[in-house]
Amino acid sequence: MTTTPVIDGIHLHARLAALARVGAIDGGGCARLALTDADKDGRDLVVGWMRAQGLAVTVDAIGNVFAVRAGREDGPPVMTGSHIDTVRTGGRFDGNYGVLAGLEVCRAFDAAGLVTRHPLCVAFFTNEEGARFQPDMMGSLVHAGGLSLQEAYAATDTSGLRLGDELERIGYRGRAAPGTIRPRAFVELHIEQGPVLEEAGRTIGAVTGVQGISWHEFVVSGTAAHAGTTPMRLRHDAGYVAAAAATYVRQLTHDMGGAQVGTVGVSELRPNLINVIANHARFTVDLRNTDEALLRQAEQRTFAAIDSVAQAEGAAVERRRLARFEPVVFDAAMVAHVERVARAHGHDPMRLPSGAGHDAQMMARLCPTAMIFVPSVTGLSHNVAEYTAPADLEAGAAVLLDVLLELAQA
Repeated sequence: MTTTPVIDGIHLHARLAALARVGAIDGGGCARLALTDADKDGRDLVVGWMRAQGLAVTVDAIGNVFAVRAGREDGPPVMTGSHIDTVRTGGRFDGNYGVLAGLEVCRAFDAAGLVTRHPLCVAFFTNEEGARFQPDMMGSLVHAGGLSLQEAYAATDTSGLRLGDELERIGYRGRAAPGTIRPRAFVELHIEQGPVLEEAGRTIGAVTGVQGISWHEFVVSGTAAHAGTTPMRLRHDAGYVAAAAATYVRQLTHDMGGAQVGTVGVSELRPNLINVIANHARFTVDLRNTDEALLRQAEQRTFAAIDSVAQAEGAAVERRRLARFEPVVFDAAMVAHVERVARAHGHDPMRLPSGAGHDAQMMARLCPTAMIFVPSVTGLSHNVAEYTAPADLEAGAAVLLDVLLELAQA
């Protein structure tokens, strides 16, 4: 006999709290940079839960973890999941929510005595954040065939440590070839990480796609000189070039309007003294747009502006690409499926694109893919104050359950 599967909200919240204690930092957030000891501890905790639920766990060569619940028939599973690595000032819900909600769906099916036609897989992917190694969404990108293992292993952090060595060190360099588990469909549940749903008073977002992302690092070389004795007309100030770039990027977003966003997220000056003109500046530029042609335009205008101000200042500038992904449009039938299930649960779902990158945009290369969003209070994420109301977390997990159930029974 089977009963109707239901999400256990208390258990979901308890697991979110337990995982948040791994790498906990002041303010209620957590820091589990990819492939650090804290990441290993988080992985060990979640993999332990997977195995305790009787799921068959596979770890691939890039460290992605897949936990499969068998179906009545063999074949490609319906997959859900996200990531459990964080930025240095991470919250407790970003990524973690989607993984742990997937495990709660499996628990609900077990409690109901339900065996689905197709297998169900809960996954978490390596280095989604890109906070330590670039590019971001690395594990899912390797899984989808967009980046070779060799390229991924060769990535280094700011200390020069190689990703491949760190993966081996923490014991998560698995034996399975990336892409071995190819899903029939992929659904990722996530907090929005922005203010749109909350502003609209909606509980569920049916995500239509993911913005294109362009990350570049710029290094400017000037001449160190005395800040008091060097006339302005004779300066080669790397710090000025960096400041002008930050100002330009903000103005560009106003000029282009629409969905264009831009951020200077890292800024480093040397010798970093109050009375010395900087001879070195390093900064990053993050540009995003839902339209590929407009994103390319933003890149070209930004590159040209930085080159121009550097040349006028008599400074040299070098540019390095850190990550570049085109916009992704999710499967129309899958988006409609999320909407239909949300309405059946009494919600008024809102269609919206994702401004952040997600593993789902890589999985869309392999199979029909969709995302479900729930609100982020005041839009905060990548912040220790990140918060989503318990009722909204439970609502999203309940929608995920029925979306996965229909897919796994189809």
